[in-house]
Amino acid sequence: METVDAIKKIVDANNAIIKTADLSALNIYYHSIQKLLQKGMLRKIKHGYYCLAEHADGMSEAALVAQLFPDGVLCMYSALFYYGYSNHTPLAWDLAVDKDTSKARFDLDYPYVKPYYLEPSQLSFGITEADYGDCEMAIFDRDRLICECLQYENKMDREIFNSAIQNYVKDSKKCIPNLLEYAKLRRVKEKVRQRVGVWL
Repeated sequence: METVDAIKKIVDANNAIIKTADLSALNIYYHSIQKLLQKGMLRKIKHGYYCLAEHADGMSEAALVAQLFPDGVLCMYSALFYYGYSNHTPLAWDLAVDKDTSKARFDLDYPYVKPYYLEPSQLSFGITEADYGDCEMAIFDRDRLICECLQYENKMDREIFNSAIQNYVKDSKKCIPNLLEYAKLRRVKEKVRQRVGVWL
């Protein structure tokens, strides 16, 4: 019982996620972890990451992603869907991350996360917060998102790309000065002129 209480304290301090290292600090090692899993007290999220079973059922997928990848920024299809620029439900959580982030972090069956590796300097602007009810996640703002779509235009579904541009142009919350500033930093200024400028 003391073990469970100690785990709960760590879980509460880490917003429901507990790592193997946290358990080791409590002198809870592999065999004990396996017993807790078998008893249904712990639930494995991915290698080295667990949560209490009682928390798992009430945790949204967004909250789980936010806990596992606090350094990630929602981008591409996930961000387009969030802003209503696309009505296609994303097949994965698209996250922009530092290019030096370990690829092993994304090796998990659930939730499915697709990383976009960027230079650290490219993760320092055009970021705001997305409200998912039980959590907040970092997300590229509308203007930065369109620059990302232009950056990855050749890899995007053509219908979704065109819908994104059209919906951005109609969006009263867009900020053209920001768009131009971000376009310069992302080296897509000419694409902004060609793809977006003709509609403004």
